[in-house]
Amino acid sequence: MADIDQAQAQAQAVLAGDRLALARTLSQVENDTAQGRLTLSTLFTYTGKAHLVGVTGASGTGKSSLVNQLARFYRRRAVGASEPAERVSGQARGVSEPAQAEAPRRVAVVAVDPTSPFTGGAILGDRIRMRDLAGDPGVFIRSMATRGSLGGIASATAAVVQVLDAAKYDLIFIETVGAGQSEVDIARLAHTTVVVEAPGLGDDIQAIKAGILEIADVLVVNKADLPGVQNTERALRGSLDLAHPIPHRFMHHGQLETLPAPDNKTEAPEPMWVPPILRTVALDGTGIPKLAGAIAAHRMHLEATGGWVLRERWRLQTELDMLLTNRLLDGFRSQLPSGAYEQALEDMLGRRISPFQAVEKLVDIAT
Repeated sequence: MADIDQAQAQAQAVLAGDRLALARTLSQVENDTAQGRLTLSTLFTYTGKAHLVGVTGASGTGKSSLVNQLARFYRRRAVGASEPAERVSGQARGVSEPAQAEAPRRVAVVAVDPTSPFTGGAILGDRIRMRDLAGDPGVFIRSMATRGSLGGIASATAAVVQVLDAAKYDLIFIETVGAGQSEVDIARLAHTTVVVEAPGLGDDIQAIKAGILEIADVLVVNKADLPGVQNTERALRGSLDLAHPIPHRFMHHGQLETLPAPDNKTEAPEPMWVPPILRTVALDGTGIPKLAGAIAAHRMHLEATGGWVLRERWRLQTELDMLLTNRLLDGFRSQLPSGAYEQALEDMLGRRISPFQAVEKLVDIAT
């Protein structure tokens, strides 16, 4: 009972804006402690309001600098669904800059860094690039290590984001590690996925080969002041044209989506979202207002078409499946006799049984 009371008190402190309580809760959640689970359960009812923006792309494209500039922009100007920004609805090749709003937005940044496979440590160096945001009470930066997780994000990222959501941060940027072709898990977590490319990093077809266009809601060619930006943009635009040949059917996040035909054939169909391609220079802030406008426009598109609810459902389903898998696996292994799992692994190493046979053997033992 004391633990529950302590969790409720800690949750109330987070809701009241106590940054120390927020940092403590994030550490507990990331370490998957019992106290962290209780506090998160108390906070969960206050989640679901923040706009989750994933920022992904290959290493060296300038993701951290871009997120830094976006956070600074949102602290100066608010971009909301009620503003008179041009709705791109995917059709727009250019995006208008958002209008000036009354108050800045509260911004949180979750920067995921890779963990060393040898020492188990991580540099967590994104705070160095974002040090000019330090001291701003409306910005909270949390660095976390992948701890061996694949897909560009850590296994605890979803829980960390939920705590920040409950803490009333309007926009939460989730920057992935830059893992390249494995960096697609962010699409299951974010409402809007920003894929960052840069000229001069190699083959122009690399992003297409990686399949990363399938998760992009906004495409950014950063470092647009470098030579070769036209070639990079041309390759991305050509790939988008190939990816959307049929007006009402398109691939998105690895799934084929079909837009319903209107009842009245004389009415125009609901426009689908085709990712806009924007140029930015993160070092001096060039293109940041248009990028913020595209992010706001994508949220408006999701809310207008019902996509926001669908992505929330998909995001929570993914987290539920992951937690169920972990819990069931732990429960299954606890039912095995001592040494059975290790023996099956040794048999696999000796090539005496296949992985499929090992699974059948362990299931038979457990049941």
